[in-house]
Amino acid sequence: MHERIVDHFRSIAPQVEFCSLRLVHARSEYLSVRQHVLQPVAASEDMGAMITVIDKGGIGYAATSDLTTTGLRRAAEHARSWAHANAGRCVVDFSKVPLPHPTGEYTSPVQKAWDTISLADKIDLLRAENTRLKTDERIVDWDASLWYTESDTVFATADNGLVQQQFRYLVPMLSATANAGAETQSRTFAGRGYCRQGGLEILDQSGFFTAAPRIAEEALQLLLAPNCPSGTMDVLLAPDQMILQIHESIGHPLELDRILGDERNYAGTSFVTPDMFGSYRYGSDHLNITFDPTRAEEFASYGFDDDGHPAQREYLIRDGILLRGLGGITSQTRTGLSGVANARAASWNRPPIDRMANLNLEPGTMPFADMVAAIENGIYMQTNCSWSIDDSRNKFQFGCEWGQRIENGKLTTVVKNPNYRGVSATFWRSLKAAGALDTVEVLGSPYCGKGEPNQVIRVGHASPPCLFTGVEVFGGE
Repeated sequence: MHERIVDHFRSIAPQVEFCSLRLVHARSEYLSVRQHVLQPVAASEDMGAMITVIDKGGIGYAATSDLTTTGLRRAAEHARSWAHANAGRCVVDFSKVPLPHPTGEYTSPVQKAWDTISLADKIDLLRAENTRLKTDERIVDWDASLWYTESDTVFATADNGLVQQQFRYLVPMLSATANAGAETQSRTFAGRGYCRQGGLEILDQSGFFTAAPRIAEEALQLLLAPNCPSGTMDVLLAPDQMILQIHESIGHPLELDRILGDERNYAGTSFVTPDMFGSYRYGSDHLNITFDPTRAEEFASYGFDDDGHPAQREYLIRDGILLRGLGGITSQTRTGLSGVANARAASWNRPPIDRMANLNLEPGTMPFADMVAAIENGIYMQTNCSWSIDDSRNKFQFGCEWGQRIENGKLTTVVKNPNYRGVSATFWRSLKAAGALDTVEVLGSPYCGKGEPNQVIRVGHASPPCLFTGVEVFGGE
């Protein structure tokens, strides 16, 4: 079917400088059992295409779910008329943007396909996890869910460029909420952080089948825990909190279109300016950040971005120095700065913009036990539950589900409602150590929002636990 649509496109493609088709066919299934009750099974299927035209310096695009020759011709004419209408009025001469005519393929690694077990068996699996979560009368809400998506995309150019990519995504989730009197506390399976590309093998790899009793027990412990102390102290952040720290105070500030001001009216701008690349000290020598869409199991891996550019691993920050931003070919042309292949769209009816994909903090050498032993007075925090950051992505305040005091090199009292705040431009310079390779966890989020109209997209973040010194910590009271 996809081949026929590409043939239709090439038969009607207008005579212009550049014309491409981006076809997306996505199918999704969401299963949830909450408080032992199966929730309505949600299934969806969506298919459509966007045609992009560049001609005479202008750019136009038009999307359609009518994939017949007539529908594609109509979309192509709309795209061409938009390109001619804005020629000479754009922020960049699009005729000078080098666009590819690529060929290639990408396929998510799958060991155990979603359809290898029946719907009834998947529901039974979730019922079993519900039983493991409901361990005490004080557990007042509990839920287990699986969200599976497969997305097949085709990027074709009028002059025979062709990229085909097949993505398979799974988002497992567990949660337990405990209550006693006026106190309510929740623990989750890293939020939805264990989202990855692959099949049902992700459940074994992420520890899904063993996590429920721990999650329930920790929610109960938090009911009785004292509030997190306040003060300036060391903070050890677990990987499922580090992903939010990386995402908000490195990822978004380094998006080149945000630095250029494109996002200002919606989600703010960035404290980073173009002159910082190549010399600005973003963090301590322990800070090494890579853009890596090549890590097979990570949530936002791909072979080519939605402009058809091949993806490759690049250092954005090395030994603490800012090297390059998160910008696709258009932003690179506008700024004259180096970027990455990260032009991505949420679906067929949205244009590609600069997105994070996989943004990882590279491991250091320190074992987890040594990081704890190095702390005289501090807090170990796990699993993000709240965040706030200013409109230049600089000052931030984050909260976690779980805290544990570290006193004289040992983990001691569990504390509830741990929070911390800082300033991106200085916080990362307080990074004292990044955990060793065997402490890295591969995580991500299905909910990164950006753009007008909004585009919610998948991102991946792999990180070890990290130790920061002199952080302002406070409790929830």
